Amino acid sequence: MDTKDIVRLLAAIAHETRLQAYRYLVEAGPAGLHAGRLAELLEIPPSSLTFHLKELVHAGLLSSRQEGRFVSYSVEYAAMNSLLIYLTENCCGGNPCSPVSVEVCSPADQNRR
Repeated sequence: MDTKDIVRLLAAIAHETRLQAYRYLVEAGPAGLHAGRLAELLEIPPSSLTFHLKELVHAGLLSSRQEGRFVSYSVEYAAMNSLLIYLTENCCGGNPCSPVSVEVCSPADQNRR
């Protein structure tokens, strides 16, 4: 992932509402959440949430899928992992010091919880 991609991801998540929505979706795992439920959790109107989710989808951090009348959103774990790898690749001068591993962030691990 190049620097422009990293900046795009960071810019998309650099808003309080988008960051909180993203965290809820990470917590929900690969199944994601319906937009209405996410709006309830964030205590914001669905129309405001739609704007923020569009930004995260456009950046590649989320995907959306139509389920009947509802739209569900879920995290694109490959993009999240790429961002985490980029941010930590030179941690502690290249010495292993980070307690978080990439395996913790994989959708397969989310299903086991």
